[in-house]
Amino acid sequence: MPHVDIKSFPRDFNDEQKTALANAITEVIIRHFNSKESSVSVALNAVAEENWKAQVWDTEIAPQMEMLIKKPGYSL
Repeated sequence: MPHVDIKSFPRDFNDEQKTALANAITEVIIRHFNSKESSVSVALNAVAEENWKAQVWDTEIAPQMEMLIKKPGYSL
């Protein structure tokens, strides 16, 4: 039951772009996890740039840096 939770800024997506993104991510998850399409869920959460450090970097990225399979090329 893979769940993908994407947090990003400053990009706004229309519904068609969100659907295309979710479909592309779902295809990759199905291929790599050998999952069914019905078991995949994808969330897209916009985070204001001024809130990125407190809401994402400080709570999800920095504390888990050693566990990340793809580390960011920036630091705060």
